[in-house]
Amino acid sequence: MRWLALTLALLLAGPALAVQPDEVLDDPVLEERARDISAGLRCPVCRNESIDDSSAPVSRDLRLLVRERLVAGDSDREVVAYIVDRYGEYVLLEPTKDGANLILWLAAPALLIAALGIGYGAIRSRASADAPDGLTDDEEARLSELMGKR
Repeated sequence: MRWLALTLALLLAGPALAVQPDEVLDDPVLEERARDISAGLRCPVCRNESIDDSSAPVSRDLRLLVRERLVAGDSDREVVAYIVDRYGEYVLLEPTKDGANLILWLAAPALLIAALGIGYGAIRSRASADAPDGLTDDEEARLSELMGKR
């Protein structure tokens, strides 16, 4: 039972261990802003893991860079823009909703609407289709022959 409790505690505390004590800012307000910013930035090495959760060396560097920029007086947007200028939009866990990305944001709902329309049209066309004619005498005879009825 003790092992289960220890394992559960380690699993829950895992992501919080990525930020090292020497990275934490003395000002709690700036630290909270740094955590908010770094929670929205993707680790360039790890897939779909924020720099706040990642223990990769590049994530540590990015966390330190975020804190440096905040201490220098940058706003949250300026810090994110600074990081994106150097690493590209890939570092954003949620890409922007403008420019070429707008196509990506709108593609899924547009395809869903198109698929629903096609499905609706297919169902409607089947419902309004005429019932098939019965078998001809030759087809009936061939069917009976194939099924072993003579």
